[in-house]
Amino acid sequence: MAEKSKKVPSSRVSRLAHLGGLAGKVASNVMISGAKQVLSGKQVSRKDLLLQPKNIHAVADKLAHMRGAAMKLGQLLSMDAGDLLPKELATLLERLRADAQPMPHKQLIALLKSNWGPNWLDKLSHIELRSFARASIGQVHEATTESGQKIALKIQYPGVANSIDSDVDNVAMLIKLSGLMPKQVALEPLMMEAKKQLLVETNYQVEGQRLVEFEEGLKPYSQFKVPQYLPEYSTDSILAMEYVTGQPLDDFKDANVELRDKIASDLILLFFIEMFELQAIQSDPNLANYSYNAQQQQLVLLDFGASRSINKALAEGYWMLLKAGLNHDRALMTKAVQQIGYFGEQIDDAYKEIVLELFFMATEPLRAQQPFNFATSDIAIRIRDKGMSLSAREGEWHTPPVDALFIHRKLAGIYLIAARLGAKVNVADLFNRFEKPTVL
Repeated sequence: MAEKSKKVPSSRVSRLAHLGGLAGKVASNVMISGAKQVLSGKQVSRKDLLLQPKNIHAVADKLAHMRGAAMKLGQLLSMDAGDLLPKELATLLERLRADAQPMPHKQLIALLKSNWGPNWLDKLSHIELRSFARASIGQVHEATTESGQKIALKIQYPGVANSIDSDVDNVAMLIKLSGLMPKQVALEPLMMEAKKQLLVETNYQVEGQRLVEFEEGLKPYSQFKVPQYLPEYSTDSILAMEYVTGQPLDDFKDANVELRDKIASDLILLFFIEMFELQAIQSDPNLANYSYNAQQQQLVLLDFGASRSINKALAEGYWMLLKAGLNHDRALMTKAVQQIGYFGEQIDDAYKEIVLELFFMATEPLRAQQPFNFATSDIAIRIRDKGMSLSAREGEWHTPPVDALFIHRKLAGIYLIAARLGAKVNVADLFNRFEKPTVL
């Protein structure tokens, strides 16, 4: 059966119309259902009316159709503030992690022409018009150059870069109107950061440079493979790279225990390398951003659009935090959390206590006397519950530095992948290989 495709709205006007139509549709559903419930004598809840399945489907479907900033913002919120959001809003945002529908071939070819010129076919001996991967900002196609080299082309959806500000503002308005976001969650810094990050992610020349940097930085570690960047085929909105074979990590859920443990161990090692050697992290630990080549015994790293540089002071703060977690050193943990920027001037002792408990909980794998069993641990649930108790402290919730949110997103995502693989990892042994980064 052929894949369904939907033309991506590319102008600001058409994108605004899509969001306006969505808001009207949701409001209409709320009014009709509310009237029905009142007539039947039932209690009416604004939250229940808003979160009818048809509304959740309408929002998720529309944002996935628009791709770009609208879809990416939903993904950012669901990852970065997931433990602090009501389950209803988290459920809605979770829908946005699904792949977007592909562009129609006509729209795809128009993009290739606009980037490579009317003779765009001269660059290739073959291109597969059906994409093999899709995300919020672009879709990926397999191609072969005239010299016979197999390459991967990530092609950006039209209109994404020009619509970032308006898309983010409109989605933020929808979230605020829902009344579901806790009042103490500072949404504005997240919105501004989403705009900044998206602006970087839509420039594929920047991502190409990240490919080069990570490939160079990871050369001492043969267990990682970064695809080679191909600048001669790349533009601001087409990213060309070496095509690297590998299987999705999900394929290894039933592999032998040694292999599952190795993949999870390599992922956690990569996090420590990024933090304490490279001072740059790929902050989107999505399963789709990794594959594994069993023949070469290499973890393949596929997407660097969400990469962020980490300053040495912050890296030092996190090294101290992990060291404190390893040794259960309360004084060092307090110092580390302050250096990272978690405690504002008006934070009371009870709040500080919850934050410290949260970090001691998150560093539990470091204190395990044997390889930590991610499969049987309820650490993710306990961190979520503690995070919810933190968010419930009306008026005290302190938004941490944005870089910290992305670091936590990365580590939490790796924990989840390790759990999915049913892996056991000696996390302390991996961490102890790294010295404290020093601030000059």
